[in-house]
Amino acid sequence: MESKSADTIKLNPPDKSRGLPVMTALSERASVREFDTTSLDIQDISDLLWAANGINRPEEGKRTAPSAINTQDIDVFVFFKETVYLYNAEDHTLIKKADGDYRSLISAKQVEFANAPLFILLVSDNSKFKYGDDTQKLVWGAIDAGLVAQNICIFCSSVGFSSRSRASMEQDKIIELLKLNNNQKLMLNVVVSYKK
Repeated sequence: MESKSADTIKLNPPDKSRGLPVMTALSERASVREFDTTSLDIQDISDLLWAANGINRPEEGKRTAPSAINTQDIDVFVFFKETVYLYNAEDHTLIKKADGDYRSLISAKQVEFANAPLFILLVSDNSKFKYGDDTQKLVWGAIDAGLVAQNICIFCSSVGFSSRSRASMEQDKIIELLKLNNNQKLMLNVVVSYKK
């Protein structure tokens, strides 16, 4: 997917028949340090985001990743070379949040990752939790982000992509870029590419 300038991108329906059996995918899962720079195509992006936190039970609006009290607190942002998008699971689209290449904000001090074709940023919106104190909401959000990150990594392993979950990033600059509020907490990011 080379051009990512549209305000909204309608993703393809996910190909639910692809990939290795789950036990084989688990045996192949690894956090790599080298990433290919080739842009992922639209079908691969569509499948990746649906696997991450897409809607797998439309009649109930439930997701591929569980969340505390089915809060669905995790927002999935995708940092491409040209643009940053928010994944909208309800209609399986990408919604533009910023123009420009901000992958270096995610890679931070690990500059060797900065040219990977995409980073997935996981943000917990703790305003969606209807009860619990701030500490509890942060714990729930961290667990929920971990579940989404694991979906991403297992999908990548299953289809032969490279991935790595990370906690480091330029948090203050990303918050400013995405205009996040105090309830939106940056949790994890996952760098993804084709195998190098």
